[in-house]
Amino acid sequence: MQEPTFYILTALTEHPQHGYGIMQTVARLSGDRVTLRAGTLYAALDRLTTEGLLAVDREEALQGRLRRYYRLTGAGSAALRAEAARMHAAASMATARLRAHDGSAAAAEAGA
Repeated sequence: MQEPTFYILTALTEHPQHGYGIMQTVARLSGDRVTLRAGTLYAALDRLTTEGLLAVDREEALQGRLRRYYRLTGAGSAALRAEAARMHAAASMATARLRAHDGSAAAAEAGA
């Protein structure tokens, strides 16, 4: 799963949001590392909706403009949960390898 997709799905775990709200939440959750432009976001929302990971929750007219709210589906929650588990396993493996490396490096320095 691409990082922007991960953050879009994560942004929608608490409640439905419209596009601009999703962009703000993604920026906040990622510490401003992931910045979504409108074109990129709406293409991703269309793709994720087609894939069944998101659904349109409702539409509202605000100042003559249509605002569409998206929500996470059960399939979206499952995909996000699986990706979070995959990322956790990868981070745990890397941490374990770093600990082993740090331990062997310390032993090598002590023996030198």
